Amino acid sequence: MPASRPSVVVTRRLPEPVETRLKELFQVELRETDAPMSRDELAAAMARADVLVPTITDIIDAPLIAQAGAGLRLIANYGAGVDNIDVATARSRGILVSNTPGVTTEDTADMTMALIMAVTRRLPEGLAAMQGGTWTGWSPMAFLGGRLGGRRLGILGMGRIGQAVARRARAFGMQVHYHNRRRLRPEVEAELEATYWESLDQMVARMDILSVNCPHTPSTYHLLNARRLKLLKPTAVLVNTSRGEVIDESALARGLKSGQIAGAGLDVYENVGETSAMLKGLPNVVLLPQMGSATIEGRIEMGEKVIINIKTFADGHRPPDQVVPGML
Repeated sequence: MPASRPSVVVTRRLPEPVETRLKELFQVELRETDAPMSRDELAAAMARADVLVPTITDIIDAPLIAQAGAGLRLIANYGAGVDNIDVATARSRGILVSNTPGVTTEDTADMTMALIMAVTRRLPEGLAAMQGGTWTGWSPMAFLGGRLGGRRLGILGMGRIGQAVARRARAFGMQVHYHNRRRLRPEVEAELEATYWESLDQMVARMDILSVNCPHTPSTYHLLNARRLKLLKPTAVLVNTSRGEVIDESALARGLKSGQIAGAGLDVYENVGETSAMLKGLPNVVLLPQMGSATIEGRIEMGEKVIINIKTFADGHRPPDQVVPGML
């Protein structure tokens, strides 16, 4: 790795302040368009770069890593998740991987609450009526939703984002419950006024709203499968701003269509870029195009983390956000 101004290739357009700072610090190739790189383009970039800056939509698997040039020593992912990168294979080739954790916590928690409100208060239906010109005036029985205050919110995954959701939910007067791989410290639990459930099945069956805020790992794949989704009360709402693979999307669609589940708000999907045809058009579903972290402040902060990781590595030190295989 050169001691200064390493060769950096960026795979997508990034906010202008981030691109400008990258240009000031490194020999950087910026993307002219926001179109994703093809697999051949990714392979060529990895062959010539010292550092690759991909995004979560760039799939960097073992065969692609095998084509990397001898100079590639860091993959500085623009994003917290690294499901798109074969970290173990990269490390075996002497290539480090870094990410941008913790930046989008507040933004994703905001979006979780937005989806909860959108589904429970039927906001898309009201918006459609106004934009479609079908609203004829106030009626005491029109667009009846539900009050958030007093509802039980079950949070699946009580990491940074889950805790941020809990704080917001308490401000709305909701009762916070959670299931997590490890129970929170007593003082954190007390601060959040959160009730811990060791049994996910028992929690799911009792919640009014279930929020998915856990990562995608082999142990969480389809954690909410068909059997577990059937445990939800027919009045329950399910919201997911984490990873689509945690939910069996086909089973969810069947439950929503049959009325077994009252509603859902989704910002992530089991197959990226493909929303189940069964979900589209359902009146009790709010679907968003992966907007959870889409704030200009968050995107710039992600870029700043990428820059710090590259600069630290170029100076001969371990990137502060290095991803270690086996500890994902």
